Parts: sequence; structure tokens; C-alpha cells
Amino acid sequence: MTSLRKLFTTLVFASVSLLSAHGDDFTPEAGYISLFNGKDLSGWGYQGGAPFEGKTESVDGRYSAKDGILTVNPGKGLSQLWTTREFPKNFRLKLEFRAAVNADSGIFLRKPQLQCRDYLVAGPYKALKNYKPQEWNLIEVVVKDNVAHCTCNGEVLEAALMLPVTGPIGLEGDRGQMDYRHIQLQELN
Repeated sequence: MTSLRKLFTTLVFASVSLLSAHGDDFTPEAGYISLFNGKDLSGWGYQGGAPFEGKTESVDGRYSAKDGILTVNPGKGLSQLWTTREFPKNFRLKLEFRAAVNADSGIFLRKPQLQCRDYLVAGPYKALKNYKPQEWNLIEVVVKDNVAHCTCNGEVLEAALMLPVTGPIGLEGDRGQMDYRHIQLQELN
């Protein structure tokens, strides 16, 4: 009976652990706001179109939200999803991404694009040592005085990407499937 009780306890703790690691239970770090609620595309939309408030999928199915993951689904042509809010202050943006083989996407920072891809295959940052193909990777962007310093898993992607004074954050759908999660932003002084 004791071994059954231990097995049951182990299974219960494993289940609780899995549930607490579920993406849609994400809580941003102290001082950060979440740009993606993990459940739907609220706060996002196509430029010039109606926001996708409460919708789990964009009108063309190119973007979807489920279980804490914002997915860029393969499709025809380029597609860009934007926050409905602009960010004129200095900020730190953190997000995790997972790229399918040879996937090509991008993160827009007040309009200019930071390439976000399966870097070792699609480039342009083919020399990265810490990039983990088809696994979750961390992008951090620090914007100070309209200049962005961008890293992937601690390695520099762009040391000084020039940005306009304000603009939204965006994601691009180009080629292959991309997953994003834990998209959070902290305004800086």
C-alpha cells in the first residue's frame, strides 16, 4: 500500500508541476507587463484593421493563440501582426520563440525589423553558439534613446538598431511555423 501511495503522490505532484508550467499561466516578471495574455489575440491586430479582441485566431488564420503560445501558422505571402498600443518610452522586451526548421519570421520594434528565424539554417545570424534549433530561445531587446540592443540567449544579434521615437511591437509571418510565448515589456526611465 505504501508504494501505491508514493506512486499516487508522485503522479499528483507531476500533474501539478505540468499544470503550473502551462504557458497560459504565465505571469510577467516584476515590473513587466504581458503583451500576450496566452489565451487570445487581445491587444493585437493587423495594421489598419480591427483589433482581434477576444479572438483566438486572426481573420486569415495566419496567427493563433492557444495554451500560452502565439503561433505564426504557415501561409501564403507576408503577414504582420501588431500590438494595438505604441511604446514611446525606453523599454526592455523579453520573449521566447521556437522556430520550425528553416522558419522565417521577425519581431518589429516600432516598425524596424529584427530577424527572428531558425537562425542556423535561415540566417542571418548563423554563427550563434547558444541558439537551440526547434527549442525555446530567449530574445531580449533593450531600447534606450531610440537605439535597440538585441540578444538571443545572451548573444548579440544587433548592437545598435536605430528605431523611430514611437511605434508598436509586431510579429511577422513569412515562412514556416513560429511559436512565441512569454511576451513581456518593461518601461525604463
